Amino acid sequence: MPELEGTKTQTNLMKAFAGESMARNRYTYYSKIAKDEGYEQIAAIFLETAENEKMHAKRFFQFLGKDNIPIELSDVIYPIGMSDTITNLEYSIEGEHDENSHLYPMFANIAREEGFDSVAACFEAIVEAEKGHEKRYRILKENLENGKVFKRDAQILWKCRKCGYISYGSDAPYACPACLHPRAYFEICNQNY
Repeated sequence: MPELEGTKTQTNLMKAFAGESMARNRYTYYSKIAKDEGYEQIAAIFLETAENEKMHAKRFFQFLGKDNIPIELSDVIYPIGMSDTITNLEYSIEGEHDENSHLYPMFANIAREEGFDSVAACFEAIVEAEKGHEKRYRILKENLENGKVFKRDAQILWKCRKCGYISYGSDAPYACPACLHPRAYFEICNQNY
């Protein structure tokens, strides 16, 4: 691999590291808001995504090396916003979309042009993860807007996230009959095993 210091790729890795680190923190904050609003599953998805972003940040950090070289950043804009869960999902969709459709593909192209094929491959792989994040945030936002977090048109299985109780119906129970936790803890039972 060529020398990284002083390249556009080094700067882009630092921008990506900073962006992923901030996204991790934002998603952690958004998780608390979702939990406070009664959306345990959405809170858990924000936390899971925060852990994904932590891993992305770690990959970018690993490319930057071990030499403790200061990297100055300019012309960088990072989103700051915190509101209710629907708005936080919108902020998250915007950030994930920008990363997977513009920013990281551009960073991958620059890395490849500068001879950093492994960095380019990393950006391209992370694009796929960010597409998945955007997709599920869009679905969660639509479910909230359409009143489908705890209610569906058809009869389905609902699972209590606390004790595992399974209920069948178009609506999640208002409280779990097994452990008495509120409706906030119910999600659609996903049998992906």
